[in-house]
Amino acid sequence: MCTWDSLSVLGNSRRTSTEVGMMHWARWSATAAVAALVTAPLCGQGSGGVADPSPVAPPRAVVTNDMLTNAAASGDWLMYGHNYWNNRFSPLKMINATNVKNLVPRAVYTHGASTLGSFETTPIVVAGVMYITSPATPNNIVRAFDLRTQKMLWEYTHKNDPVSTACCGPNNRGVAVSGGSVFLGTLDDNLVALDATTGKVKWEVKVGDGPAAGYTETMAPLVIGDNVIIGTSGAEYGIRGYVKAFNAATGALVWTWYTLPDPQHGGWWGKWSKTTWEGDDLKRDIAKEKADSAKYADAWKTGGGSMWMTPAYDDATKTLFVAIGNPSPDLDGSIRPGDNLWTESIVAINATNGEFKWGYQEVPHDVWDLDAVSPPVIAMVGGKKAVVEAGKTGFVYVLDAATGKLIRRSAAFVPQQNMYTQPTADGVFMLPGANGGQEWSPIAVHPDLAYAYTVGLHQPMHYKVHYAPWENGRLWLGSAFIRVPDEKGGYSGEYGTVSAIDLNTGKIAWQQKTDLPMMGGATATAGGLVFTGEGNGWFKAYDAKTGTVLWKFYCGAGVNAAPSVYELDGEQFIAVAAGGNFQISYPLGNSVFVFGLPKAGM
Repeated sequence: MCTWDSLSVLGNSRRTSTEVGMMHWARWSATAAVAALVTAPLCGQGSGGVADPSPVAPPRAVVTNDMLTNAAASGDWLMYGHNYWNNRFSPLKMINATNVKNLVPRAVYTHGASTLGSFETTPIVVAGVMYITSPATPNNIVRAFDLRTQKMLWEYTHKNDPVSTACCGPNNRGVAVSGGSVFLGTLDDNLVALDATTGKVKWEVKVGDGPAAGYTETMAPLVIGDNVIIGTSGAEYGIRGYVKAFNAATGALVWTWYTLPDPQHGGWWGKWSKTTWEGDDLKRDIAKEKADSAKYADAWKTGGGSMWMTPAYDDATKTLFVAIGNPSPDLDGSIRPGDNLWTESIVAINATNGEFKWGYQEVPHDVWDLDAVSPPVIAMVGGKKAVVEAGKTGFVYVLDAATGKLIRRSAAFVPQQNMYTQPTADGVFMLPGANGGQEWSPIAVHPDLAYAYTVGLHQPMHYKVHYAPWENGRLWLGSAFIRVPDEKGGYSGEYGTVSAIDLNTGKIAWQQKTDLPMMGGATATAGGLVFTGEGNGWFKAYDAKTGTVLWKFYCGAGVNAAPSVYELDGEQFIAVAAGGNFQISYPLGNSVFVFGLPKAGM
């Protein structure tokens, strides 16, 4: 049976869009009539294959290594962060600060999942074909659309094994493409290679020990040469994190680097740091930790440290830069003495063989869930190649890409209070809370302005700690995070920030406050724009230099994903998922909006 599944979404958008930003209702109504045609009848769906018995053949482009290496100059969107430097900066400038006010929705696509969930995909666009992924509710779905005909070319459904170990809701952030393949990480811990033309499975491998042991996949993989790079989620379940490389043609494992090296190989204990590497007092009882180290000598085996966001890659030095998350259990540091290397760190590894190069730990012995998880970005800062990462701490860290040494730490882009106060059984108040700062949301970097664009959360929390033993496959926090909507001392309520950080000074060049905590990510363009969305449904364009809001559109569901930008037949488009977020209860949906300038006659 065939259905027009775009119609219900468009209908919902029309009913809920009582405000349409800086657009006229008549313009949206006319556009909706066009957009109602964007999804072909969904016939013949299965585990993989075309959705229509005789689809219109789109133009084909095999994604080569050269295309990926030079993606920074591409009008397509070939990988999660647009290019290997991961800066989410598009060179397109047909849409600019002058004409962005005229943007209209030109198409709406849907993800196909029967149940809504956190919709965090970044659409990948190659030569007129768009690939999107669904939340894993309960299955992982990939859809390929011909952007010229608006027909769905194929749909692949991966039927997940039962998963009860997705701490923050079942989600997926997108695919990787290379050669004639599309690569997907699944919630039940598989890496799947699909034929880019048909959606048929080429190969499928298990990445780790599976969801029963706490291992899941939510990140968009990254293809480098002959290898597919992928990490793992699951630090809330006492896993041992890793980064792995699989052969793109066969699925064979090439190398593994563990984020928690054993103590005999430079890992785990660290320097027994009394302060952060920048000098902030961590209020640790180092003597007690050392006294307990023999008792908990094997804590590194279940110590967490997941790498669950897409890394950056420097092709000139063959170096992969990864961001590593929290230790396990999250708040109870008493049973994991030491600095817990390399949790809460930015690490450089050899992309060819997985060998460690250097690491920088943002929070030694973290007991606040202040992950370093937002994807690292490579940028030129003061004439030097640097690695930039926005932490849950509320700071942007700028590191020397060659050595890992700190160049500077930015001013805080969210309020901070009682930083690094040790949690207690009764609870302590601290800012930022466990969601940050900057959550997993990717930053964008404008290379000409040397600005990094963060999307921050102000979400006060009380931290309570309690002892809990590790059990395989069970949530292991050793803690409770309690949201505090209202607090004394000038930090009342929850809100978000969109900030431009000057990488040359560390100062905040501009900042805008948003009604709700931000989660999703930013994208910048050569047209002088920054695009990002909010949990209340607004999708906005900011002036990259001044922060002025130049345009906004209400999408009817939370915009909690990072946008992509692409060119098609001489026109520029912005695509973004509007499907909400389960973790912080933003309204759910299933739409990918595509915005462009109006065509003649619209």
